[in-house]
Amino acid sequence: MKYRLDEKPALVPLLLYGLQWWVVSLPSVIIMGMVVARLHFTGIGEQVAYMQKLFWLMGIITVVQVYRGHRLPLVVGPASTLLVGLVASASAGVNAMYSAILVGGALLALAAVTGLLSRLRVFFTPRIVAVILVLIAFTLSPTILRLVAGGSEGHVSANLCFALVMAFALVICNARLPGVWKSLTVLFGIGLGSLCHFLAFGLPAVPAMPENGEGMRFFLSSFELHPGALLSFLFCFLALTINELGSIESVGHMLRADDMDARIKRGAGLQGAANMAAGALGVIGPVDFSFSAGLITATGCASRFTLVPAGIALALCGFFPHLVLLFSCIPGVVMGALMLYLMTTQLAGGLTVLTQSGGVTDFAGGAIMGLPLMIGLLISFAPPAALGGFPEFLRPVVGNGFVMGTVAVILLEHVVFRKKTAG
Repeated sequence: MKYRLDEKPALVPLLLYGLQWWVVSLPSVIIMGMVVARLHFTGIGEQVAYMQKLFWLMGIITVVQVYRGHRLPLVVGPASTLLVGLVASASAGVNAMYSAILVGGALLALAAVTGLLSRLRVFFTPRIVAVILVLIAFTLSPTILRLVAGGSEGHVSANLCFALVMAFALVICNARLPGVWKSLTVLFGIGLGSLCHFLAFGLPAVPAMPENGEGMRFFLSSFELHPGALLSFLFCFLALTINELGSIESVGHMLRADDMDARIKRGAGLQGAANMAAGALGVIGPVDFSFSAGLITATGCASRFTLVPAGIALALCGFFPHLVLLFSCIPGVVMGALMLYLMTTQLAGGLTVLTQSGGVTDFAGGAIMGLPLMIGLLISFAPPAALGGFPEFLRPVVGNGFVMGTVAVILLEHVVFRKKTAG
């Protein structure tokens, strides 16, 4: 390593490495942020305001984690598992969804501070972790399909072909690009994918810049506890916790960081607090990403301080609404193709966990994996009429394929096949 974990590079290398981290961090904020902003709002002013708050939050938590949290070089970005909850709980309303994120963040912080988190880690067996990672990808499939099909009117078939070719190209780039260039795959996808779409389908109408302050509501208008949405997001936070712990442990062990228990406690606790802030602001909450290890290996720089310029740059993006406005011009089909690629990497991660742990060696192991995934898929693609017979407060739960699949894998792993899979 050119720079170790607690070494601080000189100013010029610090800024150059920080620029790399910023470039790697930017795509996840843009993609997830714009998908959620378009899910909630039709007005461009509200979408821009949403993205501004998201940039501020992601930038601030990145810097705080470096100094007061896990103190590791980890990229922070919007949690895809919370996107699952937002999509499934849309009928509950914006205030109810983000109030649930606030509560989930508070519980995560409480579990980290009290030490309960270390006890819960035993509960998440490799099979459960693998199913949860795969479920996130599967249950976001309808959202990806809507992004692809909802692009250019009259070009749905062409959009589908465009998205499939683009996703395939991104996978090839990830496999063939060397070193640090591999980490820029998604950023290249945003730029080149948008350019190709504009050449094929024409330039979009450039949205007018909203009036100063239009659409900007800094905090939620009210705190609303919706039982169904709250229960749905609690399961989403289980997945977020798994992701958070896995990211801290993978990078921490790779760098041979000392006192990992304390790092996990501080990092998860701060991430819980960050999700509380996200809920109060009405934006999707953050999580640490495990792909940070790839960039560390490629650059030979493990200094945590190089994340500070990147975090500051992310926060500064929120102060330039014209820059944020440019992101609204990214075609929906390009967003859909990028989401398809990202969920492919998510699925690959789940299958890797399963393979390394030897989780499926007999019928019991296959059933523990297969039934929850089928349940998640069926519910995710179920028509609205199929949920009409359930009480309104239960629909965010029974209509959430991720939640029902998670419940199924927990019951199968720890109740139905407990004796058969013991040891």
